[in-house]
Amino acid sequence: MDTLLQYFPLVLYILGSALLVILIILSIKLIKTINKTNEILEEAYNKTKSLDRIFDVIDKITDTFSTVSDALLTRLLTLVSRLFTKKKKNSTDEDEEE
Repeated sequence: MDTLLQYFPLVLYILGSALLVILIILSIKLIKTINKTNEILEEAYNKTKSLDRIFDVIDKITDTFSTVSDALLTRLLTLVSRLFTKKKKNSTDEDEEE
């Protein structure tokens, strides 16, 4: 029992120092991995930043097409509604004359 009490703290110290070394190595590898990830993300951000102009141009073009198509649709619907309202007014006028 006495020998166990003498060797037990020694075994714990060895295991603790081994654990400390392993944690230090893992943290260094983690830091390297995070740095590589940051570099990749910065490159991707810079590439997408250069594409922002293209997307802005595409967005402006689609907005212009949408505005033009809305205007044409509005005019067409107004024309169609005028045609139908004139027919209804004419038919009601004929009904009143009788």
